[in-house]
Amino acid sequence: MARYSSRISNAHMVAVRFSSLGDVALTTGVLLRYHREHGTVFTVVTRRQFAPLFDGNPAVDEVVGLEDDELRGPARRAAFRDIATRWQDSPLLDLHRNLRSALLAKGWRDAIICYRKMSLERRIFLWSRGRFCREALLSLNVPQRYASGLWGKDAIPPRSELLPKVFLTAEEREWAEGVLAPLRKAYGRVAVLHPFATHPLKTWPRETWLAFARLLEGRGIGCAWAGKGGDAGFPGISLVNRTGVRQLCALLGSADAVVTGDSAPMHLADAAGTPVLALFGPTTREWGFFPSGERDAVLELPLPCRPCSLHGSGTCPRAHACLAGIRPEAAADRLMGILDRH
Repeated sequence: MARYSSRISNAHMVAVRFSSLGDVALTTGVLLRYHREHGTVFTVVTRRQFAPLFDGNPAVDEVVGLEDDELRGPARRAAFRDIATRWQDSPLLDLHRNLRSALLAKGWRDAIICYRKMSLERRIFLWSRGRFCREALLSLNVPQRYASGLWGKDAIPPRSELLPKVFLTAEEREWAEGVLAPLRKAYGRVAVLHPFATHPLKTWPRETWLAFARLLEGRGIGCAWAGKGGDAGFPGISLVNRTGVRQLCALLGSADAVVTGDSAPMHLADAAGTPVLALFGPTTREWGFFPSGERDAVLELPLPCRPCSLHGSGTCPRAHACLAGIRPEAAADRLMGILDRH
């Protein structure tokens, strides 16, 4: 494929990342940083449900939000043909590098920019139980890997300059403050807890989350619950399964801290400017998804079986030891340290 040289400033590019929510969120800071340096504006191609992440982002001129049925069969061919016909005279920045993005790029007239996905390095690291490729994987987190196609490998900005960014409106912030107002009145400080993950092994069991919340409340921190997942009922203020992307970002942005596993809200909290306490189990820093905010913190255990998979899926023969061994008391202590630094 042709490759565009980032030394030449282009007024417009098309950036594609279809999923998932966290991966799409991590593109926002990369596009913003490049826009501020080069003046480039982007058309973003993604799934419809993720399009609101780019509202108000000065780097993004337009978002093409595709429905699920537009990413399959004849409907996909038609949608991709329309996109290519309209914008193929601009470079295509492929931030997904999967079969779908390759089909979109097929026949693209202008240059196609790919990023350093490091799929092979991740698999070698996993298969070798960490003996190979560790240094290469640790050298770049995911936003830096995205940035590699734009800046080239020798000029990638530091992690702190590629943090995700969501631009919330005054009305969105006001709504979120109203939701959390009872907790602020009762406790003063508020943490939003996200007890879900795409793969169950990547988060605490519900009972551990409830014990953690009781500990926080005993230390004067009110807890609100948020995210999407099996809702067995959570005490107090719960917005579980009741927020869209923008509302979730506003809620995270209005908290004093967010506690979650390796999940999309971890990145959304960074995008909203709120410090994160992230609990990592089956996945590790080498995968590139650790939060990078100045006040963010990660709790993890140095078990030899980590990482056990590419995405945290599968089963665990050790009874969830990587997360079960992170005790609520230790997490509460670390969270207090984050809050006391403010």
